[in-house]
Amino acid sequence: MSKITMSTPLVEINGDEMTRIIWDYIKEHLILPYVDLKTEYYDLSLPERDKTDDQITVAAAEAIKKYRVGVKCATITPNAQRVEEYNLKRMYKSPNGTIRAILDGTVFRAPIIVSCIKPFVRPWVKPITIARHAYGDIYKCQEFRVPTSGKAEIKFTAENGEVLYNETVFDFKTPGVLMGMYNKDDSIISFARACFNYALSTKQDLWFSTKDTISKKYDHTFKDLFQEVYEKEYKADFETHGLEYFYTLIDDAVARVMRSEGGFIWACKNYDGDVMSDMVASAFGSLAMMTSVLVSPDGNFEYEAAHGTVTRHYYKHLKGEETSTNSMATLFAWTGALKKRGELDNNQALVDYANKMEQAALTTIESGYVTKDLASLVELENIHILNTEGFILKIKEFFDTMA
Repeated sequence: MSKITMSTPLVEINGDEMTRIIWDYIKEHLILPYVDLKTEYYDLSLPERDKTDDQITVAAAEAIKKYRVGVKCATITPNAQRVEEYNLKRMYKSPNGTIRAILDGTVFRAPIIVSCIKPFVRPWVKPITIARHAYGDIYKCQEFRVPTSGKAEIKFTAENGEVLYNETVFDFKTPGVLMGMYNKDDSIISFARACFNYALSTKQDLWFSTKDTISKKYDHTFKDLFQEVYEKEYKADFETHGLEYFYTLIDDAVARVMRSEGGFIWACKNYDGDVMSDMVASAFGSLAMMTSVLVSPDGNFEYEAAHGTVTRHYYKHLKGEETSTNSMATLFAWTGALKKRGELDNNQALVDYANKMEQAALTTIESGYVTKDLASLVELENIHILNTEGFILKIKEFFDTMA
């Protein structure tokens, strides 16, 4: 068979540790034999980020804006121990955070559903997609450890020098902690548009939750802007397609989600989305069985695995020891990106290939061929635990035998 051709490249962003090893296995066995792959390549491994003072991360994000589709391997966000381990010049920021900020993107995460892994929450029969506003809030906050008694104040000075707000937060009599955080109307509006667009494109209802009864300015702004964008720009389309936009308090949303059958998008503020995406992933089976796509309001897409670099397995790999690392999330990042590239370029052969590869991966697990992490989750009588490369080769075997 001749390879599927690509008219436009996608942005390939390599990463760190065990996921980098998986990245090469997937390309070697599952992509290059079938696709004449065109990519613009960026290496975001820690050594390369250090060599370029992290400018390669910025360049990768700008490339996604140019080509509209990217696929990213998991990367390390270094702490003090990593700075020492890799002899870095400084403690670099999260590459994901940098890319999200440049693309003004919203992260959508959804579980990969296989018939032999039953969700721990009994009513769930359809995937729940978490939409996370990946900007501001606690991730961009200023914190202070209060050492003694004193007054904490919040003050806003306008550009012309006028003090528009100056209020006491708390009058400390003992040591404590203090935090200030922010968000921007334009970022919240972009978040809302990304959520409404994604709901329309996937034909799913959209839920949104904050705690506006307690946070009457901060959270209430999120609620008001979402409602304003919906009414002005999306209500007619939602009604035409029979979709619902639903707002509720986040504690009520949690209760409703646990009783639901799934099949909707749940939009959350930054911290809420960070927490709830892991909860949903674990309840559906595994963080390694979770898709993640960053979507910008102007139609750029970056696909990635929702998990980290699997450091423990990487150290075993370096010692020559066998690993059994789940590659599903990384594979689905590749197929998601190739599928989107095919859709944007009207390349149906590429779309069909990506869909077939995803089905081959699901069939592999449903046939009892799994990595070690899934062995206790699959409800099958006969299972075969494969090593990292062996699992990928088994997917290739199923792919090659499919019509």
